[in-house]
Amino acid sequence: MIVCTGCWQRNIGHEPGKFEEKSKDMNAKEALHSGKLYLPGDEEILKEQFECLEKLYDFNQTRPSEFEKRTNLLKEMFGEIGEGCYIEPPFYSNWGGKHCHFGKMVYANFNLTCVDDTHIYVGDYTMIGPNVTIAAAGHPIQPQLRAQGYQYNMPVRIGNNCWLGAGVTIVPGITIGDNVVIGAGSVVTKDIPSNVVAVGNPCKVMREVNEHDYEFYFKDKRIEGNIV
Repeated sequence: MIVCTGCWQRNIGHEPGKFEEKSKDMNAKEALHSGKLYLPGDEEILKEQFECLEKLYDFNQTRPSEFEKRTNLLKEMFGEIGEGCYIEPPFYSNWGGKHCHFGKMVYANFNLTCVDDTHIYVGDYTMIGPNVTIAAAGHPIQPQLRAQGYQYNMPVRIGNNCWLGAGVTIVPGITIGDNVVIGAGSVVTKDIPSNVVAVGNPCKVMREVNEHDYEFYFKDKRIEGNIV
């Protein structure tokens, strides 16, 4: 399992501390999407999570020829998934895609990891390169809280017609606009506006999408014909 799922194991038999006492009034499922600290080892949460992970396992065991089976499984697994979406197995997800909302014609290459303890939104026609991580869950920097296994979740929003290069990492709470290209290996720690190329660790805007991009598709390789 990925990123945060080990936390629940440490919370079996955990004695409530002062931070846990403050959150008792909140239902465990409500805590997932509240942005507040909570312990992910709640029995109610784990029961539903494991049911989702069973479907994820089935998806990752499909053969390349079982296109229809993959499509049907994704419809069962995801919170929302638009027409024409395709995800290359293996796909990794804390909740098996239950909190993922993908628009139409989204393509994700191998090893997409969605830490979807809360909602992840991906817009229409977005392309996701191999080994991309979209994380909507995190842990406190304060060491005592982290040692107890506390977690918080913040939604991630990615716009329409974006391209996330290979190895991109997006941290909790990030919003990326429309028509954005994120360069390979970038770590996105701040919001990115629409219509830009952004790269680096931490990821920063390098330039806007401009007239040159409408004339050339790669270096000096010119776009020919009327394909746009």
